[in-house]
Amino acid sequence: MKPIADLLAEHPFFEGVGAEELTALAGIGTDVRFAPGEVIFREGDAADRFFVLRSGRVGLEIHAVGRPPHLLTTLSSGDVLGASWLFPPHQWQFEAIALDETSAVALDAAELRRHLDADPALGYLLVQRFAGLLVKRLQAARFRLLDVYGDV
Repeated sequence: MKPIADLLAEHPFFEGVGAEELTALAGIGTDVRFAPGEVIFREGDAADRFFVLRSGRVGLEIHAVGRPPHLLTTLSSGDVLGASWLFPPHQWQFEAIALDETSAVALDAAELRRHLDADPALGYLLVQRFAGLLVKRLQAARFRLLDVYGDV
């Protein structure tokens, strides 16, 4: 099995991040695997990890009382899973379910926040990347709403 630092270096989210920073982040990462149908996290739980998806697919769902779960989006290899760990109150806003056999690197959220606070250049770089991801995901959600409700 490859070292966590190598797995992070191969992932597009960490492209351009220096070897020293990747080694430090690898120290707070673990290789994790999920079976199809396994819940990775539930809405409202503590957002205590950040996932770097290596293989498989993950569905993000929302739940409303009296309605079946609604699949918002599907993430796969090359994506990152979870931004709630970055913003207070650090609780998941969605439920994540492995749709396939899924592997990822899970980074400890509290330790990652400490790393980003201690290294403002790395913190700024990763927050910029998260902001870009969030904008893309909001745009995708907007387009889905247009499909359902017309002009919104």
